[in-house]
Amino acid sequence: MATPSVASAAAVLSLAVWLWLLLGQGFFWRTDVRLPEEEEPAEWPPVCVVVPARDEAGVLPASLPSLLAQEYPGRAEVFLVDDGSTDGTGELARELARRANGLPLTVSSPGEPPPGWTGKLWAVRHGIALARAREPAFLLLTDADIAHAPDSLRRLVAAAGPGGFDVVSQMARLRVESPWERLVVPAFVYFFAQLYPFRWIAGRDGRAGATRTAAAAGGCVLLRTRAAERARIPDSIRGAVIDDVALARAVKAGGGRVWLGLADGVDSVRPYPRLGDLWRMVSRSAYAQLRHSPLLLVGTVLGLALVYLVPPAAVVAGAVGGGAATAVPGGAAWLVMAATYVPMLRYYGQPWWLAPLLPFTALLYLLMTVDSAVLHHRGRGAAWKGRTYARPGALPEEG
Repeated sequence: MATPSVASAAAVLSLAVWLWLLLGQGFFWRTDVRLPEEEEPAEWPPVCVVVPARDEAGVLPASLPSLLAQEYPGRAEVFLVDDGSTDGTGELARELARRANGLPLTVSSPGEPPPGWTGKLWAVRHGIALARAREPAFLLLTDADIAHAPDSLRRLVAAAGPGGFDVVSQMARLRVESPWERLVVPAFVYFFAQLYPFRWIAGRDGRAGATRTAAAAGGCVLLRTRAAERARIPDSIRGAVIDDVALARAVKAGGGRVWLGLADGVDSVRPYPRLGDLWRMVSRSAYAQLRHSPLLLVGTVLGLALVYLVPPAAVVAGAVGGGAATAVPGGAAWLVMAATYVPMLRYYGQPWWLAPLLPFTALLYLLMTVDSAVLHHRGRGAAWKGRTYARPGALPEEG
């Protein structure tokens, strides 16, 4: 920081932003937004589960059996769409189904996606087309690395209700076993909730602006079939790299209701043991989140610096000569930041002392976002399992 006055002003501004985030951003830091408990229907509607899978043989044994073992009182079946796998994903899925002797499983392949489609959404389209022949009332779109508790489907359908939510989505609990996972993963969910406050998505706080906020978590999305048809899912979002947010926006734009919260009993089994694994996960879609806009990238970098990096820098600057006018507001902003992060750490079973390290994690995310932009401008775009999406289709805008 150039001078004490500039440092002090930056620290005060950062503290003001944190006080606003604490009280005015939908209480994003709270972790009590969980699946609504609704009265179970007298007659359980039919459900089809669609699982897009590309080279997922490594995780299927820990995830697919949990879907096949769902204790659902109504009619349900699973459609796994093998999206051009080269590791035997489809055959492994059939073998797991033979062993499980649970819900019926259909394995199929749609072939390579045509221009304008991402591979995942092309696979989802194929799975939904097969499922519609069964006339389901709901579609559960879930990723191949997601394991579900035995009552997961039952609770999702009950939460949707007969005339309630058109989308019920749970943010799957990601794995936190390696040191890098413990440092980065809870922050990933924390940042997502800060950007898309869960209470605003369901419109529960009564704010007019809240009802316009839309998001979902792609690992677990229960979608009412009528709403999917009304919003033309997935055709209307066929080029979206961040397909879960695009799906929620499309449904809400068509008059549907969306709910998103933290999961109990829905877990990702995919490991990210090294920083490089997590880096690729974030950088793959970070610039797409910014709509590939250099202006939004600059604003994001400056915003992250002000909100997350200025507080510890102000404390250091104050300690080495900037005085209390710099150190006190910087320390207060750092304290508020850490306090809002503690609930997410607790949700993930992590120690509270990781909270003061959030500025370092935010710096990593800043660098990942810049790297995502660099990759895009080098023509490598959003790379995933052998496919690159340099210029994804336009996402429906948040109204």
